[in-house]
Amino acid sequence: MAYYRQVGEVPPKRHTQHRDADGRLYFEELMGEEGFSSDSSLLYHRHIPSAIVDSQPWDLPDQTTVANRPLKPRHLRLHELFPESVWAKTDVVTGRRLVLGNADVRISYVVSATVSPLYRNTLGDELVYVESGSATLETVFGALPVKAGDYVLIPTSTTHRWVPEGDGPLRAYVIEAESHIAPPKRYLSRYGQLLEHAPYCERDLHGPAEVLLAEGTDVEVLVKHRGPDGIDGTRLVYAHHPFDVVGWDGCLYPYTFSIHDFEPITGRVHQPPPVHQVFEGHNFVVCNFVPRKVDYHPLAIPVPYYHSNVDSDEVMFYCGGDYEARKGSGIGQGSISLHPGGHAHGPQPGAYERSIGVEFFDELAVMVDTFRPLRLGEGGLACEDPAYAWSWARNEARG
Repeated sequence: MAYYRQVGEVPPKRHTQHRDADGRLYFEELMGEEGFSSDSSLLYHRHIPSAIVDSQPWDLPDQTTVANRPLKPRHLRLHELFPESVWAKTDVVTGRRLVLGNADVRISYVVSATVSPLYRNTLGDELVYVESGSATLETVFGALPVKAGDYVLIPTSTTHRWVPEGDGPLRAYVIEAESHIAPPKRYLSRYGQLLEHAPYCERDLHGPAEVLLAEGTDVEVLVKHRGPDGIDGTRLVYAHHPFDVVGWDGCLYPYTFSIHDFEPITGRVHQPPPVHQVFEGHNFVVCNFVPRKVDYHPLAIPVPYYHSNVDSDEVMFYCGGDYEARKGSGIGQGSISLHPGGHAHGPQPGAYERSIGVEFFDELAVMVDTFRPLRLGEGGLACEDPAYAWSWARNEARG
């Protein structure tokens, strides 16, 4: 994301001496993507950032998956995964439950009321959608306030922790990539600026404004990384707190973007899902459906037409409003629908006809389309509605 920021104290020239008031050198760390060939930032630490004093295995939450076999559409009720007796003592990092995943992306869900450990994902970027609640995301770059409706983009290898705030729990929909996540290329200039036809711009992106300057010794950080059998975990103990950064600058850092700042693209007839796209990663895209004026051709049918995405699986997370096309299916707030590639899907019986003449949809949903088949994680298996696959046939007579 080529959008330059500077926070805290940095020297006028990179890779030169930077000292404190007593003449002690700060330690410069380059955090960069794609082997010095893509976006980066320079961070200035009070202590050596690579100084560790211990390393132990960390047993990750269950990462196993099973195939969507036999092939069928699925409905997953995520709110069933975390009753209050569970979320009251759950944190966003160790408590997340894997719902769906493949070699490119993993989708998890968590409801949390406790502060997470310090954590770093070295496999790829994380994109966290906050369904409800609020928190502060503390990072090596500084703190970010987080609220309901925010996407939180956390670049790979960013050390951070989640601090839930307020009376209610933090409900988080977590998209973990095996790549970087960025705005769609078609919305960017060749230099990386968001273009005029993009549904959001740099003013809508909010990065850290101040450094944290935390102190401490023998500080534990949970690290997710590649291992001999796939994904592995390690507990690293650092000699000094990683949040000892006095300043940084560059184009790589965590930021928030509110779904409510997405400006929907509409037309006279029904627009395909790419107009709703907000981010992309390797072999997957992220779209969002927001309240909007719908198709205004005099003969328009505003709900989606039936479609077969022959090259991709479609995952829809229903997180607000009233999703017209799914009425009668059992889907509600906190639901996920999975429509696998090669399966024709679309509105429930009756929704097609009911939508004629409708001028506005009040709905909020986050969609992930993947270009490799998705497998079911333990969380997905634990909250499935087994009747969903037959809902079109079951309700067709009432349409």
